[in-house]
Amino acid sequence: MTTQQTRRPRPHPRTTGGAFARRTLPGLAAASLTAAFLLTGCAFQIHDRVCSSGHYPVKAVGNTTGGDCVADGQEPFEGYVRYPAGQVPEYVDDKWDRYWSTVVVDAEGRVVQG
Repeated sequence: MTTQQTRRPRPHPRTTGGAFARRTLPGLAAASLTAAFLLTGCAFQIHDRVCSSGHYPVKAVGNTTGGDCVADGQEPFEGYVRYPAGQVPEYVDDKWDRYWSTVVVDAEGRVVQG
């Protein structure tokens, strides 16, 4: 070679595809999912039913907190009454579940002073 050597230019590292994509895409996907969960907050709540399938809820007589579930086709147990039609709680903490947890009923299902 002569005094002035010609060097080949170094190849530039690729910034698309290959190892870069294998390293970066899973990280971006994880970051996106995390951001989605943080930004939506309570949008992904799961609502629990008051009673399982084949059962209906009943209210305890004489207090605000009592309740149970009875199999469809059976009468409520002694000391419990059915909820009025159209006012039956379906999900934990729904409108009717919250309402009925604040009132007391008598043996006929009428709201009384507690």
